Amino acid sequence: MSTRRPDRPAPLVVAASLVGVEGGLLLLFAVLELGNLTSERVTMGLSTAVFFLACGAALLVCAAAVGRGHSWARSPIVLAQLIQLGMAWSFRGGSTTGVAVALAVVAVVVVAGLLHPASIAALDDDPV
Repeated sequence: MSTRRPDRPAPLVVAASLVGVEGGLLLLFAVLELGNLTSERVTMGLSTAVFFLACGAALLVCAAAVGRGHSWARSPIVLAQLIQLGMAWSFRGGSTTGVAVALAVVAVVVVAGLLHPASIAALDDDPV
């Protein structure tokens, strides 16, 4: 017996799930940043942690919204993936090539999943 709702196509579920993982990782980065605070870099550490916290929470909210069929969340997710592709480009070469490939593959899979015709139909605000 499947727990996935039948009205959510697989590409949309995969995209929402990956975005949820991204959001969770950003929250983890926020916690790790707070754990590494030193007196020399309090302002930078706090602002970085707040940034990761806000971005992670926003991605989690958008992932849940897309998973429930709300089309408004598609745009922020696509924007985040485009930013992630830029990050992947900056990590290319040397010892960080694996990170670049992982970031790029996840971003492309998420965008493809969101822009898949079945996902577009499932997120259509005005079904025919």
